[in-house]
Amino acid sequence: MTTGHVTPAFWKGKRVFLTGHTGFKGAWLAHWLISMGAEVTGYALAPNTDPALFDALELSDRLDHHVGDIRDADTFRTTLLQSRPNVVLHLAAQPIVSEGYADPTGTFETNVMGVVHLLEACRALENPAQVLVISSDKCYRNDNSGRAFAIDDPLGGHDPYSASKAGTEIVVGAYAASFFAKGGPVQLASARAGNVVGGGDWSLNRLVPDGARCFSTGVPLVLRNSLATRPWQHVLEPLHGYLSLVEAMARDHSFACPWNFGPVINTHESVGRVAELMAGAWGADARIEITTNAQDWEEAKTLDIDSSVTLDKLRWAPVLDLATTIDWTVAWYRAFYGAPDSAAVRAVTQTQIDDYVALQSRRS
Repeated sequence: MTTGHVTPAFWKGKRVFLTGHTGFKGAWLAHWLISMGAEVTGYALAPNTDPALFDALELSDRLDHHVGDIRDADTFRTTLLQSRPNVVLHLAAQPIVSEGYADPTGTFETNVMGVVHLLEACRALENPAQVLVISSDKCYRNDNSGRAFAIDDPLGGHDPYSASKAGTEIVVGAYAASFFAKGGPVQLASARAGNVVGGGDWSLNRLVPDGARCFSTGVPLVLRNSLATRPWQHVLEPLHGYLSLVEAMARDHSFACPWNFGPVINTHESVGRVAELMAGAWGADARIEITTNAQDWEEAKTLDIDSSVTLDKLRWAPVLDLATTIDWTVAWYRAFYGAPDSAAVRAVTQTQIDDYVALQSRRS
């Protein structure tokens, strides 16, 4: 079986324990897994935005839905073990840089101790399983040099969120070395992804959700850091990578290690350029304003990750350039705001997954 692709037959009937299924990436992933016939148990806090993709896709009726906090070690452990998972996908996290400044204690508790709770539970699994912890490209010690961070670069963080993601990776590395030896029944890996965009994200202080909210109501999108650059990618790109990585781990335990999932095809661009592309795709009613007012928190001015090892060994590669990524994202939001009902949302979501899978299949 060729690596780097998602095989629906692998996922059909698989018992998947998915944390963070009520979030943006988690909801996309839950829908995709369900569409392939996986039996999904979800564990997460209730959606923290209104609207929320989880609600729009009516996922609470389509999987085994548990509302819980990963900081609650006992409840978390009981729920995970009762699901008897073949695959564990850990997406639950505090994902916002600004929230890390507002609540550093909660950020470290969730992003570091939450992973400890997950892996302690996985140590008690009685059946073979692949465990994938989703981290972030912000786990690397960033000197704002603009160079792409390789998988063996030093970990670190100048703000609570980034430091907590470095902590996530340190915990995973320690458990992999101490408790999940290669060749054992449980394989453990981590995935570090770049900035993701796509329809259905309504998080605060993120460029694309802010743009969708503003453009849909005729309000200008105000940019504070228009020159900051990020490795933008459509949400389906890393999700495809996560799924193909799990399949590879199941076949070959040497894949149980850290991986970078970042864009490589002309998608590393400035905030200002992405806003311009989004406004152009939205139409004449979309307006952008740039302000010199400083925001209340600091974050990296430039960020990029080197995915060459992933491309070479896993044979995963992104297929959407930046213009297509923004076009698909705007099309999703346009469909939602044009007819905000579950049938329409599920249709555009599934169509984009199907179109993406078709592009990936042609890559080989």
